[in-house]
Amino acid sequence: MNKKLATIAILTTTSISSIHVINRIHTSMCTAKNLLKNSENKYYEWRFGKIRYQKKGAGSPLLLVHDLTVGSSNYEYHRLINNLTNKHEIYSLDLLGYGLSDKPSMTYTNNLYEQMICDFVKNVIGKKTSVIVTGESVPFIIMACHNNPEIFNKIICINPQSLYLQNQIPSKETNLLKLLLEIPVLGTFTYHILVNMHTLEKTFKEEYFCHSGEVKDKYLYNYLEAAHLGNYNSKCAHASYLGKYMNMNIVHELKEINNSILMIGGSEEKDIKTTIENYKYYNPAIEEVYIPETKHLPQLEAPDTVLEQINIFL
Repeated sequence: MNKKLATIAILTTTSISSIHVINRIHTSMCTAKNLLKNSENKYYEWRFGKIRYQKKGAGSPLLLVHDLTVGSSNYEYHRLINNLTNKHEIYSLDLLGYGLSDKPSMTYTNNLYEQMICDFVKNVIGKKTSVIVTGESVPFIIMACHNNPEIFNKIICINPQSLYLQNQIPSKETNLLKLLLEIPVLGTFTYHILVNMHTLEKTFKEEYFCHSGEVKDKYLYNYLEAAHLGNYNSKCAHASYLGKYMNMNIVHELKEINNSILMIGGSEEKDIKTTIENYKYYNPAIEEVYIPETKHLPQLEAPDTVLEQINIFL
């Protein structure tokens, strides 16, 4: 019996050690190109970790906030930034848990990001700020505007998350998935299975872009690197995302905010017209525009058209 237990222990230790080595190799390969690091990076020392951001241009302040999907970072806006600097002081950041910002082992929530954005505007920008925000980050920007109206100006939302999905709360199943990803070694291995070049390329071609031929390798490499920086804590934000901890009901706040809001939808984004109509039901003052032949990331797929709508609105 003792021999069997010893054999099992040896095999288990060997397997875990092998998986650990595989994890290290995979992380090294995904981050080897060092694409996101450059001399323009600045860091805001927030109470939960350092927040990477870039500042460019001069004029009225404009904050760019990326999506909460895996691999997201301020790279999402790189085709817009330089064309906005003539009229605006641009701040583009990586949210905590994403890109080059710190990735502490913790549960990431919408309230956490609301606090982070408000603190960043107050302590770094220091002036009333307009915001461009994508997808599932829209709810915490709406919440921030409601709770701190004195620091926010106009809001541009690109393909906002549906109000129905925002209402989904953590369940036993999503909690189990979160716990699975947070397990050392095995959880990291699971994360690497979920997030690799193949899965990112599939997501870009099927969900992010209308024309799959327009998906460039550099987009995939930047997203892949952003998703794996921070060693084994790179999985923590995605674990909270899959666990539904980043969701928040914002109907009350949406009804009450007085900010000028423009919603930009990719014309081929699934259910986007219904989603925006639902937002307008609670806040009729919302304006809308659709970018032809684009899906979830029109700022990458059709930046000139998106830029034109931003300039008109701002």
